[in-house]
Amino acid sequence: MRLASLALVALLALAGCAAPVRPAPPSPPLVYPPAAAERVVRLALGEWRDWGGVVRDAWPDPGTNAADSAPAESSPANFPRVLAYWRAVEDDEGAIRDNRPIYAASLSGMTTTSLWSEPAWSAAFISWVFRGAGVDAREFPPNATHSLYLDALIADADAFPATAPFRPHAPGEYAPRPADLVCFDRSRARLAHWSERRAEAGVPRPMHCDIVTGVAPGVVEVVGGNVGDTVTLTRYPADAAGLLAPAPPGRLPILLVMESRLGRLPPFAP
Repeated sequence: MRLASLALVALLALAGCAAPVRPAPPSPPLVYPPAAAERVVRLALGEWRDWGGVVRDAWPDPGTNAADSAPAESSPANFPRVLAYWRAVEDDEGAIRDNRPIYAASLSGMTTTSLWSEPAWSAAFISWVFRGAGVDAREFPPNATHSLYLDALIADADAFPATAPFRPHAPGEYAPRPADLVCFDRSRARLAHWSERRAEAGVPRPMHCDIVTGVAPGVVEVVGGNVGDTVTLTRYPADAAGLLAPAPPGRLPILLVMESRLGRLPPFAP
């Protein structure tokens, strides 16, 4: 018995010294053809038109560009639209569970609760667009929180700089192009630079992103979901080089432009 006990102690000691099992590194991301970026833009613009084609200028004064009627998201006609966005993410934060009975009650006029008012569906909209464009979850992990899918895109850019499908830039260093993302930090203690996000990766932070759908001299047009409770096209001023203009004093600054490299990497582009 004593020998058996000693053998067991030795085995346990060896097990304690064994190297911890490390997770396998992520597989390299795929490279996508230009059609993927074209579909991103086409889907975003298509949803914007279906929601009524609302256009606003960037950084509007308080009270301007506000809808005079009920929020578009509260219309029963738009119930399946937002439902589709939430179905594109793995965790809908209870949005579908909570809003199905609100929709059922609204059909009979038995509720005063607004459809889809909680939780915010802007990140689900972005996820739906990229998923619908055929960008796989490996390259764009759909998420109900902007900061969390951005974490994955930043990590890929760090690990696979030559082939990552997205690459982050400070707004003063890169001119946006169609299918890129323009993102804001909406938290109270805002990040001074997007790279600070690396230190808190995986921790949710209130953020918002829109999809660049068009650029022209002096303007960058973006489409985003849950902007004014609808899908909205926002026009941002840009300088002669195409760089986004800084936010006016006291307004929410742009944190980063996430460059979409869909269709922009070899073998589809030099």
